[in-house]
Amino acid sequence: MPEFVATALGYPTLVYSVLLGVCALYWLIAALGLVDIGGLDLDLDLPDGADAHGLAGVLARLGLDRLPIMLVLTLVVFFGWFCTYFIHLFLLAPLWGWLRWTLGTLTALLALLPGALLTTAALRPLRRWLSKLQPVAEPSLLGRVAVVGTPTVSASAGMADVDDGGAGLVLQVRAEGAHVHRRGERVVLVEFDPVGHCYRVVPKADYRHI
Repeated sequence: MPEFVATALGYPTLVYSVLLGVCALYWLIAALGLVDIGGLDLDLDLPDGADAHGLAGVLARLGLDRLPIMLVLTLVVFFGWFCTYFIHLFLLAPLWGWLRWTLGTLTALLALLPGALLTTAALRPLRRWLSKLQPVAEPSLLGRVAVVGTPTVSASAGMADVDDGGAGLVLQVRAEGAHVHRRGERVVLVEFDPVGHCYRVVPKADYRHI
């Protein structure tokens, strides 16, 4: 036990021991519900042909994108600590002076490579499993035909029904300008207003001119 503590708190293992302690503290706080794990997800939905740089680019090339960034970093730190600990214990412990500090620094830096590779091997199956759980993106309703369900639809109020092949959707809709739509009129959803949570509609007969 004293040898374990001395190695874990000695250079260069101490670097990873501190980082591992920070990660453990984060997961403790997350378990208490004080931080949002999903808020630290790494989003790498890039356009076709785009190239990510920095940490995001490295994780994407390793196949670790679309995973919680703190989960990835925690495992990289853990495997880096594991490698550094045993190199420190068996190779660096007998050394002294500048040679130990130089080799220790190289060890701390190079341990990131096996740490990243071992993390990739551990999390790739999890990434495939998570991708199967992702909900299928709902198709856009823009361009769909709706039927006015309220007595009128104006620029300030109104609702319309959309046939989605099931029970149907009842949506908040708004007319364009001073135009007023009557009950039973067929209109087309042309724009979504995220502020008002409603769709702008035009008469179906006019849709081809939009």
